[in-house]
Amino acid sequence: MTTIDASPLRGAERPSPRRQEVATRIKEYILRNRLKPGNLLPTETELCEAVGASRSSVREAVKILSALDIVEVRHGHGTFVGRMSLNALVESLTFRGLLSGEDDHRVLAQVVDVRQTLEQGLAATVIDALDEQHRSELSALADEMHSRAARGEDFLDVDRAFHLKLMEPLGNDLLVQLTEAFWQVQAIVAPTLQTEPEDRVITAQRHQAIVAALTAADATALRSAVAEHYAPIRASIARAAQP
Repeated sequence: MTTIDASPLRGAERPSPRRQEVATRIKEYILRNRLKPGNLLPTETELCEAVGASRSSVREAVKILSALDIVEVRHGHGTFVGRMSLNALVESLTFRGLLSGEDDHRVLAQVVDVRQTLEQGLAATVIDALDEQHRSELSALADEMHSRAARGEDFLDVDRAFHLKLMEPLGNDLLVQLTEAFWQVQAIVAPTLQTEPEDRVITAQRHQAIVAALTAADATALRSAVAEHYAPIRASIARAAQP
């Protein structure tokens, strides 16, 4: 029987309404002054005056915003506007996926749905945006996956590089970040699934099929190749859902 710790969180473990309010004021300050990622924020004293809060409240608010990558604290240099990553989204989705356990992989299935929808929906746009260098790099990554699979080796790092490279020519930072975020969730949660030995080889071959469709500039073939690429992970999710 699992023992539940029902003790309340201590005040230091959860942000108070006051800290959240100050954090919101700091975000408003960033927007109002049109600050960009990497821009230096005012000193702590100046920020206290700007948002009308005490030093302790500002410090706690900065901790909250730092955890969300909205600001970045560089000790000895100051506080800067963060790169606005999707780390908080990744953490939340990953936790949900791991919490659900082996009997329920709905979060992972939903992540796969989003990834497939994005890549299929952007098929024609990706083909138009790709140049010869990108096609060559994607081909090399797919071949590396195939080589590793043939040796029985994992290739998660190459898989990640492939899908980021696929989105890169579009010049849309949000798309790249979303691709990275959903890939991370899938990479962390997927090992809880039961996979077949041949799945790795099939996955590598499906990446090569994506490259072939890109080379042929065939959007229909690319959408089909993307669907087939996600078939092994979908089969693994279906097996996990069976009693």
